Amino acid sequence: MISTAGTVGKWKAMARPSLPSSLDSTLPGISREVLSVSMEPKYQCQQCKEILRKPFQAQCGHRFCVFCFKQLTSSGPIPCEACRTEGIFEEAMSMLNITVAFPDNAARREIDSLPAKCPNDGCCWSGTLKDYEGQHEGRCEFERVKCEACQAVILLSEKDRHNERECEARTLNCKYCKVTFNFKEIKAHDEICQKFPMQCKDCGKKKIPREKFQEHTKSCAKSKSACQFSEIGCRAVVDNGKQQEHEQTSVMEHLRLMLAVLSSVRLRAEGAVEWQEDSGLGLYRGPEDAPLAGADAAAHNAGRGGAPGVQQKVTALENIVCVLNREVERSALTLEALSRQHRLDQEKIENLSNKVRQLERTLTMRDLQLAESDQSLRELQFCTYDGVFIWKIADFSRRRQDAVGGRAPAMFSPAPFFCSSAFYSSKYGYKMCLRLYLNGDGTGRGTHLSLFFVVMRGKYDALLKWPFSQKVTLMLLDQNNREHIIDAFRPDVSSTSFQRPISEMNIASGCPLFCPLAKLAGKSSYLRDDTIFIKAIVDLTGL
Repeated sequence: MISTAGTVGKWKAMARPSLPSSLDSTLPGISREVLSVSMEPKYQCQQCKEILRKPFQAQCGHRFCVFCFKQLTSSGPIPCEACRTEGIFEEAMSMLNITVAFPDNAARREIDSLPAKCPNDGCCWSGTLKDYEGQHEGRCEFERVKCEACQAVILLSEKDRHNERECEARTLNCKYCKVTFNFKEIKAHDEICQKFPMQCKDCGKKKIPREKFQEHTKSCAKSKSACQFSEIGCRAVVDNGKQQEHEQTSVMEHLRLMLAVLSSVRLRAEGAVEWQEDSGLGLYRGPEDAPLAGADAAAHNAGRGGAPGVQQKVTALENIVCVLNREVERSALTLEALSRQHRLDQEKIENLSNKVRQLERTLTMRDLQLAESDQSLRELQFCTYDGVFIWKIADFSRRRQDAVGGRAPAMFSPAPFFCSSAFYSSKYGYKMCLRLYLNGDGTGRGTHLSLFFVVMRGKYDALLKWPFSQKVTLMLLDQNNREHIIDAFRPDVSSTSFQRPISEMNIASGCPLFCPLAKLAGKSSYLRDDTIFIKAIVDLTGL
């Protein structure tokens, strides 16, 4: 058996420089499923067994991903297990050490040129392994990822929506009291939230904070409560807001109840000072009614005609009744004044309503005028009237993917039914636009850009010569201004595509094999900053 303990100690004592930032990576090898062909063993990382990502070659000749190599040597040099497995271990050469390993650029170039496809179900992307790593990996909308909160597996394109709306473990801030809680606890929180909006069942008012609901119940105009004259016999239960109305309409009933109470009090007062006869056994006097002598007896006899305290109470109650009568008269006068004011207020409201309707009609007319002005401004800003049109198409890669996926196979310049989308042979001339298929159409599907010319219905078609017969030149501009791709044709006057339009636009006619898609791959001078430029020229000779 080969002993490597001394060698490992010697290698660990050596300094380990850090990798250049351009070679740094936080990812292991690329999945084998990405390759469109079978993987050769020389492209396999000896550690993760996947496709090498930024390959590093150890001094023993074995290759590793830079990420895997960094992990293996994080604590210092170690023996190469691949050498041991293959039975070629040499103490001096079979040590993995970052100081003597080097980036394998030759292998990297070979790996970058390998054909690749997206392994995610539903995605039709294909290209080279370099394109996959630089443009598609980690960005595919069909890639499935695990939610860090709830551990559910979701599509990458749905991650934001899942985090915001669907994740069971997401945290929320109560929109009423701003307290943070877990989504699963939302119902329990709503039951105790002091700012939670509640609705009064009596008046229908909404958005009453729970902390103020009890106070609202007491003052709610439609909450019912007993009449304040219930203590003397009124059995009415009315809305809080109608208590005053009830008191005004029931004054006579309340007075009758008050009179009955006063009569009852008077009778009880008089009975308390009268002598009571005891069924033929003579008269009975209470201890307080014992005979008095002298002046006391005379004073007592003089006062027997009534009880002074009770009489005073009866007099006070009679005064209260008089005050109530005057209050009723005053309330009647106030009600009449309020009725007159209500009529005046209604007239003012009607006048204001008429003014509001008039202002709304004026605003509607202004909106129409602004819309017309906006359309005229777009026409002045975007339309051309000299038969020449340059179409800038930005965000080419995304639009191309939409075309390949069938979501948007064709696009107009820029939209077919607005004045700002068309170009003209002259101010009163032919109206035209372009139609482009980024993944080709017909014989050019999947291999070429297909570009077509469209004659549109214009305002002055009745004054023009038909069928349309002017020469049309279509160009894909070289952004280095060296070699433009050009195709030109003269219209077939017998084709319906060039007759006077009877709908918004005629059938498109043009070049299904306008430009091979291969010319837009790599560092193409026709595609810069993910943007291409299309130019159309209509020959105005004879117009």
